[in-house]
Amino acid sequence: MIKSEVASWYRWQEMFRFESFHIFGIILSAVAVGTTGIAIIKKLRIRDVYGKAIVIPDKAKSFYRYAFGGFIFGIGWALAGCPGVHYALAGFGQYMILLALFSAVMGTWIYGALRTKLPH
Repeated sequence: MIKSEVASWYRWQEMFRFESFHIFGIILSAVAVGTTGIAIIKKLRIRDVYGKAIVIPDKAKSFYRYAFGGFIFGIGWALAGCPGVHYALAGFGQYMILLALFSAVMGTWIYGALRTKLPH
């Protein structure tokens, strides 16, 4: 991620200003690989390592809860950057990113603790 400049703040800034296709290309290729993989799993009815069928729901039950979750995720992304890049930055010696990683882990833990009380 460092060598491909995905961890570069300047590359992300170029993407949001529509000045470069670099990050858009990486995101679009990830979406293409993911959707192809899901289609193959559904078509071939692939099972997991324990022999259980992999069940992928067809559609979301509620658009609004995913929109709200995406909004929260987007705020975190705007403030701290792409979550996958945090590990690369920590490994590269940018230890300040550990604060963002800690915050992400704490947010996940808080969600897990409150999950039964939230509307799903």
